[in-house]
Amino acid sequence: MKRGTIWLCDFGYPHGHEPGFQRPAVVVSAEEITRRALPIVLPVTRTRRGYATHVELEHALPVTSYVQCELIRAVTGDRFIRQVGEVDPIDMLRIAKILSRMLEL
Repeated sequence: MKRGTIWLCDFGYPHGHEPGFQRPAVVVSAEEITRRALPIVLPVTRTRRGYATHVELEHALPVTSYVQCELIRAVTGDRFIRQVGEVDPIDMLRIAKILSRMLEL
């Protein structure tokens, strides 16, 4: 799985405010990590909430969607159903900047 690809991912039944069910997710872990460990993903929603931790994707999916950077998850490869898109480099930089700020890296 390549960093920046968007996969339809089965998150299972949600608990509290966790993402759940089948939804797109952006792979943010480095390819080396993804090959050796659990891929790290960020879920995607179609709901615009105006959060500073969301990155708008206008052309990566059929409808405008929002990457939820605050909902970082490591998931097993079994949860991936199929690739549905790819994030453009500018949006990946926005995602990386938010993650860096959130995690104080």
